Amino acid sequence: MGKRDELIAKYADDLRNKCGMQPDMDLLRKVTIGCGPAIYNDDASTVAGSDPEELETIKRNFLMKKLGLPDNGDLMPAINSVIETYGRSERNKYRAVVYYMLTKHFGKEAKYA
Repeated sequence: MGKRDELIAKYADDLRNKCGMQPDMDLLRKVTIGCGPAIYNDDASTVAGSDPEELETIKRNFLMKKLGLPDNGDLMPAINSVIETYGRSERNKYRAVVYYMLTKHFGKEAKYA
């Protein structure tokens, strides 16, 4: 099992145990691969859920650029909802898990087809 597969297993565990959802492993793998080398960097692999700049970056770079969503007022509430689901007090909110939940939230799985 390679490093990426170990991380995907860890992300799936977080989705099950911290977020209360059964992951679609194929989609989770694709979202993780889409994160690129960031998943191997301790700082870049996590999301600072209380940092407004970080959340704005997720909105701009992931939701608007990657998923192609319009900035119509729905994006930041969705990000906050995902952070709530993950647990605001959860220290390590993995970027791939947050992106996976946002992809599911907006029904944009086809972007990873």
